[in-house]
Amino acid sequence: MSSGTIRWKKSEVAILILALALAAHLIPGPRTIDDAYITYRYARNLLSGYGPVFNPGERVLGTTTPLYMLLLSALALFFGGAQAPFPTLAWLLNAFAAALSCALIIRIGHTFKAEGVGLLAAALWAISPWSVTFSVGGLETSVYIFLLLASFAFYLENRLTLALVAGAFALLTRPDALILLALLFSDGLIRLLRRPEELRPWLRAFGLFIALLLPWCAFSLWYYGNLFPHSIQAKALAYHLPPKAALVRLIQHYATPFMEHLTFGIPWIGIGATLYAFLSFLGLSRSLRHIPRAWPGLLYPWLYFATFAVANPLIFRWYLSPPLPFYTLSILLGANALLSDLARLVGRQRLRLLVMLLALFPLVTSLREWTIHPDHGPNRPAPEMAFIKGELLYQEVAERIKPLLKPSTLLASGDVGVLGYFTGAKILDLVGLNSPQATKYYPLPPSMYAINYAVPPDLVLDFRPDIVVIFEAYGRYSLLKDERFWEEYELWDKLPSDIFGGEGLLVFTRKPHTELRAPEEKQAWL
Repeated sequence: MSSGTIRWKKSEVAILILALALAAHLIPGPRTIDDAYITYRYARNLLSGYGPVFNPGERVLGTTTPLYMLLLSALALFFGGAQAPFPTLAWLLNAFAAALSCALIIRIGHTFKAEGVGLLAAALWAISPWSVTFSVGGLETSVYIFLLLASFAFYLENRLTLALVAGAFALLTRPDALILLALLFSDGLIRLLRRPEELRPWLRAFGLFIALLLPWCAFSLWYYGNLFPHSIQAKALAYHLPPKAALVRLIQHYATPFMEHLTFGIPWIGIGATLYAFLSFLGLSRSLRHIPRAWPGLLYPWLYFATFAVANPLIFRWYLSPPLPFYTLSILLGANALLSDLARLVGRQRLRLLVMLLALFPLVTSLREWTIHPDHGPNRPAPEMAFIKGELLYQEVAERIKPLLKPSTLLASGDVGVLGYFTGAKILDLVGLNSPQATKYYPLPPSMYAINYAVPPDLVLDFRPDIVVIFEAYGRYSLLKDERFWEEYELWDKLPSDIFGGEGLLVFTRKPHTELRAPEEKQAWL
C-alpha cells in the first residue's frame, strides 16, 4: 500500500479472476441444452449395463464426445451410478474446467511476457457468454477448451509430452481438435527438418499420443464398426443451408467476440471484422519474433474459421466457442504491440487512461449479454443466449406422454436429448444422429424446408413410430402436408410456442392409440 492506494499483485489479481470464473459459471445453475442430454443418456446406459449406446441393443456412436461421456460416467459412480444427476455433475465439472482454462490463459500470457494481456484475456473468458452458456448448458465445450489450451500452453513451454497428452484427450473429446493438432504437428515437422536431433523426444511424445488414442479407436471399431461419430454424417445430410451460410455466421462472430453488436448495433460488424483481423494478425506476427513456436495457437482461430467456412455445416452456437480464447489472446497481443509502439512516442504515463478504457471496453460489452432475471428457467443471473425454452417444452412433453409409454413404444423426434433422457423410451432419431437408418431419407427437396431442417414423411411412415414429437416448423411443408401421415396419425397434444417462428411443439400418436380427433388441425396444415 502506498499513498492510500492499494497496489494489487498480479498473483492476487489472478486469484480474483479464477474466483470470478467459478462464480460466473456456477451462479446461473444448470441450463442444460438438448444435445447434452444425448451424452448423459449414453453415460447412463453404460452404467446400467447396456453399454455406451443411445438405444439399448443398437450399437451406434451418436455422441461426438466419448471422453466426456466416460468422464461423466466415472463421476456418476460416486453419486448414484445410473441414477446420478448428470446435469448437475456436468454443471460442476464444467465450472471447474472453465476456471482452469482461465488459469491456463494467464499462464500463456506469462509465457509471452505479457502478463497484463493474459490477465485481461482470462477475465474476459471468465465472464464470456460464449464460455458460460455452454458450460451451464452441460456440453463438453468447457472441458474441450481446457484441453486445447493445455496443449498449446505446454507446447509453448516446450513440454512436448504433456502437450500431446492434452492433445490426445482433446481429440477424444471433440474430433475437430485435429485443427489445432495439425498446426502443432506442422510446427514440429518444420523443427525436425531444421534440427533432426529433436527426433527422439518427438517420437516419444508421439508414441504416447497414439497409445492414448488406440484403446478407444480399437473399441470403437470393434463395438460400433467405425471410428467416427455417425452424427457427423447425419448432420451433413439432414440440414439444408445456403452455400455460404457458415462463412457469413463466422464473419459475424469473429467481428463481435465481445458481443459488441448489443452496444453498437449491426454496423459494428464491418468495423469489428476489419479491426480484430488486423489486431489478431499483428499479435501473431509480433509474437513470432520472441516465441517462434507460438504460431500454431495464434493461427488456430483462422484455420478453424477456414475449415468450417469451407465445410459449411449448420453452425450450432457451441461451435463458435473453441477458437475464442485463442482469438482473444491474439487480438490483445496485437493491441499490446500497438500500445507499446505508441508508448515509445508519447510516454507510458499519458497512455494509462487509454489503456484502462480499452481494457474496460470488452468487459462492459460482454456483460451486456447477461441478464439478472431470465424470462425462463432458473431465476438466476445468466447470459441471455443460455436459451432453453425448447428444452423446457420437451421436458413438459416428456412428463405428459409418460402414461402412454410401454416397453415396446417407439418415440420419434427431431430433437432427442431431453425426450430420450426423461422418458427412457426407445427413440427414432429423425435427424439420424443416433439412428443411422434415417440418413437414407435425406436430403429432401428444398421446397420441404421451412427452416434449415424438415422431417421426411417417408421416414415416419416406413418406421411407424407410436409417438411423434416435432416443432411445427419441422413438418410444415413436409410431414404435415402428407395425407398419408394424417391417415395414420392424429394430434394428441400441442404446446404453443413461437420457437422457429412456428405454432409450437406438436405431439402425434398413431391411430387408434387415442380417441382424440383433430380434423380442424389436419385441414389447417393441409
